Amino acid sequence: MSAGFQRARRPEQIEARRVTILETATAMLRERPVAEISLRELSDRVGLAKSNVLRYFDSREAIFLEVLDQVWRAWLDGVERELAEPAEDGPGYAREERVAATIARSLRADRLLCELISAMASVLERNISIEFARGFKARAAANTGRLAELVRARVPELSAEGANHFAVAAFVVVAGLWPFANPTEAVACAAAELGAPPASRMFADGLTEGLVNLLVGLVARQR
Repeated sequence: MSAGFQRARRPEQIEARRVTILETATAMLRERPVAEISLRELSDRVGLAKSNVLRYFDSREAIFLEVLDQVWRAWLDGVERELAEPAEDGPGYAREERVAATIARSLRADRLLCELISAMASVLERNISIEFARGFKARAAANTGRLAELVRARVPELSAEGANHFAVAAFVVVAGLWPFANPTEAVACAAAELGAPPASRMFADGLTEGLVNLLVGLVARQR
């Protein structure tokens, strides 16, 4: 175990330790699901005792929520770039379909974001302090608000309330679909025997259809 970690006192040292822990957690999450990573294993990978890791973060769950915030903001940067690409309007609700499909495609490409979103309310938010919860929920609201603004910039007919509803619902759809996209081997085999499409395809189709129908429906109700 590194004595340097124990002696960290200055703000820049503490921040460096936090960054190291988050980078290690992110690397591990890219290898395995949230449920398979313990605080002890994470601490060992960092080179600290669990008690020392908890000097920098409330809990294992708080660490993963911090990772979620970072991944979420990076994803939003990517979505902003994708939505900024010029596209001609088409008949009917072609524009809304393109915006929603672009967001769905971007979500499908970010496995880590989808997994952490699916675990956020049901697992990760169950073991954090009220102080951490206040900060994290404020950042989550800001991330949701940013997605709403990006959508409304491309679909100006959508009200601010409607855009916010879409942004919140998009992640509810991800949270609901993601567990079904990652079944156990037994469930996957049983589904295949029944002729069901691969779980990954069901997730991709369900996410795209869900977001397209949601955005088109919100705009249609305002016309």
